[in-house]
Formats: sequence, structure tokens, C-alpha cells
Amino acid sequence: MKIRSITCFYDPGGRDADRNLGRLGRLAAAGKERFNAAGFSVQTTRLATTAFPELIPSCCDESAVNLVSTLETAALASGFDYISFGPALPAFPDSYRLIPALLAASKAAFFSGSMTSPQHGLHLPAVRACAEVIAQAAPISPDGFANLRFAAMANVSPGGPFFPAAYHASGGGPAFALAVESADEAVAAFQQASSLADARRLLLDRLNEAAEKMEEITRQLALEYPADFLGFDFSLAPFPVPEVSLGGAMETLGVRALGLSGSLAAAAFVADALDRGRWKRAGFNGLMLPVLEDSTLAARSLDGSLNIRDLLMFSSVCGTGLDTVPLPGGSSPEDLAGLLLDVAALAVRLGKPLTARLMPIPGKAAGDLTEFQFEYFANGRVLALPPAGAVRFLVGDESVRLNPRLTY
Repeated sequence: MKIRSITCFYDPGGRDADRNLGRLGRLAAAGKERFNAAGFSVQTTRLATTAFPELIPSCCDESAVNLVSTLETAALASGFDYISFGPALPAFPDSYRLIPALLAASKAAFFSGSMTSPQHGLHLPAVRACAEVIAQAAPISPDGFANLRFAAMANVSPGGPFFPAAYHASGGGPAFALAVESADEAVAAFQQASSLADARRLLLDRLNEAAEKMEEITRQLALEYPADFLGFDFSLAPFPVPEVSLGGAMETLGVRALGLSGSLAAAAFVADALDRGRWKRAGFNGLMLPVLEDSTLAARSLDGSLNIRDLLMFSSVCGTGLDTVPLPGGSSPEDLAGLLLDVAALAVRLGKPLTARLMPIPGKAAGDLTEFQFEYFANGRVLALPPAGAVRFLVGDESVRLNPRLTY
């Protein structure tokens, strides 16, 4: 188990903004030292701001670039590795069109785009705007890597520590949360288990014990560097080696190959286990199934067992949505919007947070091999993107409220 990120939350427009940034930088540095000493290796420290359109309400191109450049520089100078500027918002429709230029002008900055709003539900124009961002960002670099720093989001609340979804609540004070890379704990627990009940118990014992140890350190940090501790996100994040593969852990439960029948049951079982944890929660705390970051998922894309519809189906019972999904370089905004529409509708109807981090790769077609030279990626095949089927009212300019399904 590692800590993927100590994520600090910061309002650049709030009172004492400069002082708060310095304090959070010191908190992150002290936290990294203490967690490392306790046996929890910290990979990165990250900073998340309030949603960027609220910082530049006019959504002026030059103002946005200057803001991102200034705050990115300040974050790096304060010791953070990355900064998230939060989502473009339906209330600021011009904010979406700014993101490709902001991605091109930055190196350590992440962004997102909200496809929903608490007031109006599913926002059809925002869905299309997010699809346009993905299509326009794909050619920024030859490998399509810019889209690693953008996610379309639905129903995602502030305070989650995993990027690109992290952002701060408007008007909120200094805060922090932990994003934990813990797929290896699921692998080890499920390999040792003698039954499903035993698998659940072993996994929860490991995660609860780790949370208790880490919480002692978070309490000290919150007192010494006054900031709210928001909680843990134990979304079982993987790393592209077999011993840290959530896909591999799910197959260990009894699925011959992820994507075949039984996969949804395995996803539901793991998500249910996480729901039973005793730790303070922030973010998703669900299944994280990033195709390019998990060696088993990449392998199943190679052998054809796994497709994008499978990943969307898993999202109905668990966690974070579609993540680092390699798609054909020529993916059209219309086809991307069709997939995003389904993600957003699923999130709203089930009353849960979902994201989509889609990565069209220039020059690649469905079935081609990916060729990333990046230690955090496992190469597989480019997945086919279903053609858009949404027409008429589903591509209109409405906001549609979909109430979460009632349970009786």
C-alpha cells in the first residue's frame, strides 16, 4: 500500500490566500516525511483549488492563462507536484472552451468539466462541451497525453483527493485528504482467502488497520498546520504490475477473464466490501479500473475480453467511471458525447459520482497497440468507441432532472 497523493485544498480567492498556501505546502511536506517514516510511501503531494471559472467569472482567455500560469508556478514553488483547477461549470458555459488552451499552456495542471449541476441535473450542452474538450486536446501531443489531465465529471462533490476530479468547495478553508494506492491489498487478501466472506474480511482488516495508523498522523497534521482533514479515498488504485492489479484481484475471486460473465458480480462484491470500511471518507471509495494503469485490464484489452461497454457496466455497481481509456485518434466529438451522455445519465439516475477520462490517441485505430513509454501505464489495445446513437431531444440544449431511483 502506498499513498498516491496527499491532496491539499485551497481557495486562491479567499482571505489569507498566500499564507494558507504556504501552510498547506508545509503540511504536505511534513505529512510526506511522517507517512514515509510510518511505512506508507508517499508518491506525490498535490494541490486542488476552487473551480477555476469562479476565479475568473468573465472566462477571458488571457486572464485564464495568466491565472493558471501564476498558480501553477506558486504551487510548484510551495513543494506540490501537481495542481488541479477543478471543473468548468454549466453556469459558466464559456469555461469549457478554455480548457484545451490551458492544457497546452501548462505541464502540471489538471482540469475537469462538469456535465451535471445540483440545481438542474443532467446538462446536455455541458456533455457536448466536454466531448469537444477531449477531441481538441487529443492532438496537443502526438501520444494524446494531454487528456490524461482532463476528466468529464458527473455528480462529483468537492473534496475528493484523486486527480483530475479533485477540487475545493467554494469558500472552503484549508483542507487535505489522502488518495491511497491499495490494489495490492486486494490482491494479497483475495489470494489468501478461502471464501468470498473470508476475502471480504481479510481486505477490510487490512484497510481498516491502515486507516487507523494513518489517521493518527492526520490528526497531528491538522492540529499543527490548521486545516480540516476530509478523509481517505481507498478506491483500490492500481499500478501496472500484476501484484498491484485490481483487475487481477477481481479475477482471483473467480472470473476467468475480466469482461466475461461474472465480472459484474466481482465488481459488486469489491464495491460492497469498501462500503463496509470504518474510515472517514472523501472522494469515491469505489473500484478504480483505469485501463492503461492496470496490467490485467491492459491484457484483457489485448485478448479482446474487455470493451468499453463492460467498463460502463461495472460503473453501475461501483466506483469511478471510465478511466484512462485509449480510443481511436479520429474519435469524433459526436461519438465521444454519446458515451459521455451515458456516463452522466448513469451517475444522476443512481445518485453517485462518475468520471470519464478518455484518451483518443492520434494516428491509432481501434485494435491498434498502444506504445506509451510511461512507467505508470501498461500498454494494451485501443478500444472501439461505439458510434453516437443520440439524436433529436438527446442532443438538445436542455437540462434534464433525473431523480435517483427510489428503493422500497
